[in-house]
Amino acid sequence: MKLLDIAEVSRQTGVAASTLRYYEEQGLIESMGRRGLKRLFEPNIALKLSFISLGKAAGFSLEDIKGMIGANGQPKISRDKLFERVAELDDQIKRLQKLREAVKHVAECPHPSHMDCGKFQKLLQIGARRRPARAGKPSAPGRSSDKP
Repeated sequence: MKLLDIAEVSRQTGVAASTLRYYEEQGLIESMGRRGLKRLFEPNIALKLSFISLGKAAGFSLEDIKGMIGANGQPKISRDKLFERVAELDDQIKRLQKLREAVKHVAECPHPSHMDCGKFQKLLQIGARRRPARAGKPSAPGRSSDKP
């Protein structure tokens, strides 16, 4: 089995070497040793990185993803967690569809000033009632903005 150094992995996968080091620090991936100062990885590292990328795209935190990797390095995914995420995505989609329609209305509104539009006024009132997310806090419950 030919081990790949960190530069080769980065070149083949498009994942920055700094991100690979960070993932290793977080326990998501594991290097098999070193060649000089360069970390060495098994050839299947690309699959593990794809799994991490897919999990992030689905909105899971790195901690969540770490919990989805079994002791043998193979995926160990809870279907219950997946269904929870599906429900969260459904809610997010509904909110985004409402927001899309509101923005579309504002863009197409025939009033000379948006301030003359009753629907726009209503949107402003709704927006004023919502508290803005605190800086550094995720907007969706249970999500985090993991480093890489």
